[in-house]
Amino acid sequence: MSHPGSIAFLRRYRPRALTLYSAQDMTRRRVWGIVLVCLTLSAGLGLALLRAQTPASSASPRTAALTAFRAGQFADVERLAQAQPADESLLVLRALSARATGDYARAESLLQPAAVKAPSGEAALELGLLQLYLGKRGEARRALQQVYGSGQEGRTAPALLRAARAARALGRFEDANAYFREADSLSPDDADINAAWGDLFLEKHERAEAAKSYGAALKADESHVPALIGMAQSLVDDNPGQALAFVNRALKIDPASVPANLLMAESAISRDRKDEARERLGKARGVNAKSLEVMAYEGALAYVEGKTEDFESAAAAALAINPTYGEFYRIVGSVTAGYYRFDEAAEHVRKGLQVDRENWRAYADLGTHLMRTGDERGARRMLETAFRQDPYDVITYNLLGLLDTLDKFDTVNEGEMVIRLHPDETGVMSQYVPALAREALDSLSKTWEFTPQGPILIEMFPRHDDFAVRNLGLPGMIGALGACFGRVVTLDSPKARPPGEFNWGVTLWHEIAHVITLQLSEQRVPRWLTEGTSVFEEKRARPEWGREMDLPFARALDRGQVFKLKDLNSGFTNPETISMAYFQSSLVVEHIVEVYGQPKLRALVQSYATGIDTETAFKQVLGVDIDVLQGTFDQFIEKRYGALRTALKAPEKLAEAETSEALRALVAANPGSFPAHVALGRSLEKTSPEQAIEMYEKAASIVPHATGPDSPQARIAELALARGDTPRAITALDTLTGFDHSDIASARKLASLLDATKQPALLRTALKRAVAVDPFDAASHTTLGRLALADEQPAEAVRMFRVALAARPVDRAGAHADLAEGLLASGDRDGARREALAALEVAPTYPRAQDLLLKLVGGR
Repeated sequence: MSHPGSIAFLRRYRPRALTLYSAQDMTRRRVWGIVLVCLTLSAGLGLALLRAQTPASSASPRTAALTAFRAGQFADVERLAQAQPADESLLVLRALSARATGDYARAESLLQPAAVKAPSGEAALELGLLQLYLGKRGEARRALQQVYGSGQEGRTAPALLRAARAARALGRFEDANAYFREADSLSPDDADINAAWGDLFLEKHERAEAAKSYGAALKADESHVPALIGMAQSLVDDNPGQALAFVNRALKIDPASVPANLLMAESAISRDRKDEARERLGKARGVNAKSLEVMAYEGALAYVEGKTEDFESAAAAALAINPTYGEFYRIVGSVTAGYYRFDEAAEHVRKGLQVDRENWRAYADLGTHLMRTGDERGARRMLETAFRQDPYDVITYNLLGLLDTLDKFDTVNEGEMVIRLHPDETGVMSQYVPALAREALDSLSKTWEFTPQGPILIEMFPRHDDFAVRNLGLPGMIGALGACFGRVVTLDSPKARPPGEFNWGVTLWHEIAHVITLQLSEQRVPRWLTEGTSVFEEKRARPEWGREMDLPFARALDRGQVFKLKDLNSGFTNPETISMAYFQSSLVVEHIVEVYGQPKLRALVQSYATGIDTETAFKQVLGVDIDVLQGTFDQFIEKRYGALRTALKAPEKLAEAETSEALRALVAANPGSFPAHVALGRSLEKTSPEQAIEMYEKAASIVPHATGPDSPQARIAELALARGDTPRAITALDTLTGFDHSDIASARKLASLLDATKQPALLRTALKRAVAVDPFDAASHTTLGRLALADEQPAEAVRMFRVALAARPVDRAGAHADLAEGLLASGDRDGARREALAALEVAPTYPRAQDLLLKLVGGR
């Protein structure tokens, strides 16, 4: 798909290197654009006001009034402005103060006479923006058009800034960018220009570019509140801690800042802290009780909490101020989608579009929501509508490109599941994905006594950025492997990452478990419980799938870094704690099943469909409050991990022990210390490898499931091979790969040491472990096929040979010949003949293929 918009536009017209931001947490990709509306109030004020050509004697009141305005001291603005009622700059500040406090009628009455007098001036711009905010579109466009047109005349920085802001409000984004660029060239250190330019980039999801503009603004004026808030929004996904620091700086300067309090409310909602969000909204409402954005947020919270009357009241209040404010429903839809209720989110946005057919962002949002419900055809219609009107929105562009990519995917139907695979991968993955998806869905449906609604769409991507765009519209999601929206599952294919980095089968099972819990709870299950259940179901399906976090958790437990149950959900909002939150949540689920049973876990998940909170759910379903459950959970993890955390604790003087003798003394004094035995083993590797192996074996007996290249079993294998002790190395590698499901290097090493005639069963196990991680391993599939032929399992041999051939082996002639032999053994002589001929097409003198063809022609 090619077009002149979005990234290309920004790269052409702005001389900066551009990179799209990396989204880390889906729950935060919500409604940040709301604050941009508020930023428009004051983004261009400082420059226009402070550079206006007025006598020096009046500069002091104007500067004082601007300072008061930026600090949210609106009464002081009015007092200071009365000293010079004819000063246009002060009049604009008075009007904006009125607007900031919700007195829209007074603001309009103050601006209109000045706008008539100077139709391309600051008052005219602010009048147009206010009228646009109130839904008076005809009047607004007339006012803004005159300001926009003035950009062709007065080429001063203030005039260009006004023209840029007017162009942006009119949807003329290319012109806006050009005006910003020219204004910046005339006044490169101006905070207002850079902050307003940053807003344009932020609106189009160009967060890296936005951050550069906000950074330039803050370099010029470190107390520029709109730039501080904009910088926070540009960083919220990549660095939430730093984003919070910028918002707090803004609030310290202007405690009454409605945009800052809205941003804090949004952050609280993303962490499911509704009381905190309400507190922030209350502060914003205290400044401006008629803020449309505040009403929308309050309505959104009311809706997700099931408070229908409050929701409808908020909608009526907003529409009474602006009858075309369909944005109210778009915002409600965004918040609702943040709670994974995508069907409801789509309905809200549709209602908003009935109110305002010109809300192009709403079309884009609706397209995104429909993508998450699985309605890709409907999503394309909405996204194309949005793109026709706004070709510069990166997310819209990316999603349309992604849909173009998906059009080329192959479709495999497996009952109620629709599986989409890249055509380069279908030959391999169609042999694995449908079977594992069927096993997972059948097993989970039986365990949970629940049949999810279909069709269930499963899409697998060989490019991770395609996976990220499918989910968020933007590249990134670096740590994510899969996602589930209820009826849609997306995941990386094995080729999206280097072999051994992850196990795609674990991811698929995990996401299908989400299908169960999301649908059973009507999309209302809290994140800790759905994620915890999915990780628990991984372990329940394959014990080896759930062991990689045992050691990190034991260490965190020893450091006192595990979460209290009340705070567990917050662990998912911090990239540094999210892995621990996943695993601890699975332990909570395991504890619930162990104490109360699977039926109670099912009832707990289902109870959220009524809209209750976690503490209420615990009381109603489990019959205990959260503090009681916390106590029994603490006992559970101490019983499970107490000995392990003690074993992992390093003796106090371990770091000081530099000789083998000192380490031996530590081991003698600490016979149950895993780190001491490992350290001694490492010190003995060169001088006494046999003794080193003994130390590693002892360490492995203390902590059996340590993984990685420095784990005891891995070191034993390497040392044993160096000594020519292959049987010992085989035992160590077999043990290691038995509990480290993604260690493909060790699985392949193990396979290379085995004799197919003497150890076929162990060889088959090793190879299956390898191909479970890397299904595109042609050589392993070939060997598995030959083992199956030797065991007189021709059907399995044919399947393995087909996968080997689809994996594009170096020896394609040999792969065709292998498949021909398998087909012949299964009785498919015609198929065998075709494959033998295919082998000869690749290598016309290939003896195996010639012999096979002679055998087939001769009827033997």
